[in-house]
Amino acid sequence: MEQMFARNISVPEVTTILQDGEVIEDYADDKPYPSLLLLGMSGNRWLHVVAAREIESGGCVVVTTYEPNPILWESDCRTRRPK
Repeated sequence: MEQMFARNISVPEVTTILQDGEVIEDYADDKPYPSLLLLGMSGNRWLHVVAAREIESGGCVVVTTYEPNPILWESDCRTRRPK
């Protein structure tokens, strides 16, 4: 939460992306829970949200959220740049 607020990302922004965002990567083998990388627009900026799915409860845990770095991501914010 501290990092989220330090990055000026609000809870409502994250909630909207969890509800309406596009899944761009699926980490089905993540432990302890499978997780997803979601992409969504908030205002005039793209955000990534990594969320883990709690299978038992049906809930989710937000692992991290950030603005995609243009050095690491193509301009569509969906595609990783080659290393």
